[in-house]
Amino acid sequence: MNIAIYGRQFSNEALPLVQEVFDNLAQHKVEIYVHHQLNDYITDKINTPPYHVLKNGDTIKGFIDIFLTLGGDGTLLDMVNVIRDTGVPVIGINFGRLGFLASINKSDIAAAIHAVVNNEFTLDSRELISIDSDQEIFGDDNFALNDITIHKRDDAAMIITRVYLDGEFLNAYWGDGIIISTATGSTAYSLSCGGPIIFPQSNSIVLTPVSPHNLNVRPIVLPDSCMLSFEVESRSSNYLVTCDSRTVTVDKVVRFKVHKAGFVLNLVRLNNESYLSTLRNKLLWGLDARNY
Repeated sequence: MNIAIYGRQFSNEALPLVQEVFDNLAQHKVEIYVHHQLNDYITDKINTPPYHVLKNGDTIKGFIDIFLTLGGDGTLLDMVNVIRDTGVPVIGINFGRLGFLASINKSDIAAAIHAVVNNEFTLDSRELISIDSDQEIFGDDNFALNDITIHKRDDAAMIITRVYLDGEFLNAYWGDGIIISTATGSTAYSLSCGGPIIFPQSNSIVLTPVSPHNLNVRPIVLPDSCMLSFEVESRSSNYLVTCDSRTVTVDKVVRFKVHKAGFVLNLVRLNNESYLSTLRNKLLWGLDARNY
């Protein structure tokens, strides 16, 4: 089995956990491939078994069996740009805080790697969304697993975002911006702005306004088969557009279209976990301190 590892720079306190990951992989005698970004960081910091360095442009489709990310949800979102439309499954070990996507706890590293190596898992396919515009502001990286947002700059006045649903005018949103979230991203930024939690299999996306000027404006759930178009009006010369963790500053004359991407991301779901168990554990449902 060929297992690749991806990670960003993290604190030295996490190095023992990284060491544990490599030690467990070595015990199972798998072929280890380390993304060059992680390789540059861990060199001379931990003792590792022999591994191969995975460089940009190297073939992973049909070659890498599993991608393992070390970090939080942000690390896994970055990983999406590496995996893209290859269909290679990914599992995240959470070194961060909440970890909806990187759902493996630090205490479960050995058990998770054992399950992966022995194929004791299922694949949870997650839909992505893409953004197209007059100017190719994100180039080929114009897709998002969590959300695409349009947001005013910190020092700017509120913006007006006009939204069209399959060519028909939907609404004009006055405020700090708007979030276009996938079902996966419904537990991320959208949730913190009052958006609903959407099950991954619901084939839906949600529009969530950010600090709307009108109090009667609320999030709206839409089918992910629709085409959304956006026109932005701003007093300042530019505003921000994000695509997961990528942010660009955009001139106000640019128009956008957001639609379902043509591929999915395969998240590894261990046999002892489910989407419901993740919700309960991460959101502490049923653990109200008033019950004790």
